[in-house]
Amino acid sequence: MTRFKSLLAATALTLAAFPAFAEGIMISDAYARTSGAMAKSGAAFMVIENHAASDDRLISASSDVAQKVELHTHKAGADGVMQMVEVPEGFAVPAHGSHALARGGDHVMFLGLTRPLAQGDVVAVTLTFEKAGVVEVEIPVDLQRQGAMGDMPMQGHKHGHAEGTGN
Repeated sequence: MTRFKSLLAATALTLAAFPAFAEGIMISDAYARTSGAMAKSGAAFMVIENHAASDDRLISASSDVAQKVELHTHKAGADGVMQMVEVPEGFAVPAHGSHALARGGDHVMFLGLTRPLAQGDVVAVTLTFEKAGVVEVEIPVDLQRQGAMGDMPMQGHKHGHAEGTGN
């Protein structure tokens, strides 16, 4: 990567890292990852803060970067193996509180990536909340961030649907 391209990538990450706001909801510390250049899936992580006086809930996410975008969590199966499962009811975000989407826990899952995600790319994601409505977020791809999906091969996880999984 040339010096100029490195500077552009760093600038894009910095600009995209600014928090997004809507109706009391603030999204911060957002980043997206894949497990490698040929990955068919990826994930986004972030902190969702609710500055409103009432509880809210992230109920869906969408992006043109993937054929399908789901809200997922990790859950131990009967055999003790961790599984990634869809959480169709979404994630509760308490009034005057926050909810972290982080590795090993809740996250936004990109299934069937429509393009490779490279360091410095920016992914447009639409988050929909029960009360706050739609929040548009520009999420930087950070493949070098420690403690993220790059540390664990996604192919080793089972995918399924959560029943009665809540926060």
